[in-house]
Amino acid sequence: MSYMPTCSARSQALLFALVLAFIAAAPPTLAAGGPIGIDHPVPLDDSGIWARRNQKILLGAMLVGETGIALWEGGDSRLGRVAWQSIDATAIGGIAATILKRGFSRSRPDQTTDPNKWFQGSGNESFPSGEVTLTSAIVTPFVLEYGTDHPAVYLLELLPLYDAIGRVKVHGHWQSDVVAGFALGTATGMLLHRRSKTPLILSVMPNSIYVGIKFH
Repeated sequence: MSYMPTCSARSQALLFALVLAFIAAAPPTLAAGGPIGIDHPVPLDDSGIWARRNQKILLGAMLVGETGIALWEGGDSRLGRVAWQSIDATAIGGIAATILKRGFSRSRPDQTTDPNKWFQGSGNESFPSGEVTLTSAIVTPFVLEYGTDHPAVYLLELLPLYDAIGRVKVHGHWQSDVVAGFALGTATGMLLHRRSKTPLILSVMPNSIYVGIKFH
């Protein structure tokens, strides 16, 4: 399993900076706030490329894609192992995001125009963005594994970037929510890619799954 910490860390830091820059770029209609001072309401845009249905289609396609690759390849091939690492990162990142959402209970932009409403109780689950966490977690193991050999793979990071911008535009999240989701998903993906040659979920699967449908 190839892993180059210096190159990967530099690339991930650059992508994180790009997310922050894109999300913070929209002009505020009120004074910015939130934990890093970039949160502000933006005009609602639920049409065209930013339509909520497109964001749902993207996430669904990514989840089906990583699962399909993992089942087809199994754990003995390089591609299959990375796909199972991606599934691990998706599961753990999703659980972590859910715990944080309920703990911070931050109100969403469609619930308030004040980005500083935290600990509002049940039904307030804005921080961090669960979807951006998942999309980032899905692509990160693939980027780390193949990015050095095939630089075009870094374009996969455009998927969580699109989702991050879209979630803000449809008033699903504040800017810092999606930045935190991107950071959480990326960190989870990096951790699961590094930890071992045998992905967690794959290790408890039957041998027919480990071998993969393609080879079984």
